[in-house]
Amino acid sequence: MISGILQRCEAIEESYEFMLGYAAQGLPGDEANPRVREFLRRAVDALDGLAEACAALDEQDSPERAARSLPAFLGVLRRDADDSLAALNLVLAQTTISSQLIDNLNASVHLRALLTDLFLLGDVLPSLSLSAAPTHSRGAL
Repeated sequence: MISGILQRCEAIEESYEFMLGYAAQGLPGDEANPRVREFLRRAVDALDGLAEACAALDEQDSPERAARSLPAFLGVLRRDADDSLAALNLVLAQTTISSQLIDNLNASVHLRALLTDLFLLGDVLPSLSLSAAPTHSRGAL
């Protein structure tokens, strides 16, 4: 279960890294690089149910600890994921996706907060006693 959560985090981080490069290209639309929609959808899919998967993992690990450690953070993660999903879906709904639109998405405090949540989560997950989690690579914002 930890590996599934880390895979979701990695998909979101990879999407963000792709979007940084896309934003730097100065494209007026996504006709020249339609992969931007693929990465946006990948991030949306990874975000869907992420907080719930984390909550289930913590409850399975230790019901006592679940009652005192992660609930508040999972509320933050859920809010940041929902806010980021709203922004991602807004961009996906556009007929054309310019580099400037992606640059503005990348600058969103919601997306940046979500990424910071994911970095924190990547540091916490290996401490769970269920299994040894693979090393989670993270980048700076």
